[in-house]
Amino acid sequence: MARGNQTRREQTYREQTLKKFPWICAHCGREFDGKQLSQLTVHHKDHNHDNNPPDGSNWELLCLYCHDNEHQRYQVAETPGEAPADREHGHPSTFTPFARLVDLLKRSP
Repeated sequence: MARGNQTRREQTYREQTLKKFPWICAHCGREFDGKQLSQLTVHHKDHNHDNNPPDGSNWELLCLYCHDNEHQRYQVAETPGEAPADREHGHPSTFTPFARLVDLLKRSP
């Protein structure tokens, strides 16, 4: 009975991923050992949990924090509508952080 459960568990994409990839978060590079392994999650790159190719090409290991961040970014990107307006003035921001970069690069040291 125990061997049957282990075999089933090893067939899950999490177990397959942990065997295929080093126990390192693909985003922040944090390393994990056996004690911390529960903090390492399998992320589906295409966000489709039904897409589980046996070669692991749709999976990456992410820590809990990077996994949450990845899903937050995905949700924001999927939100329909315009870019958020400037809260104070009710219009989009016109700030361009690199506008004067050319001038700064022309300066001699």
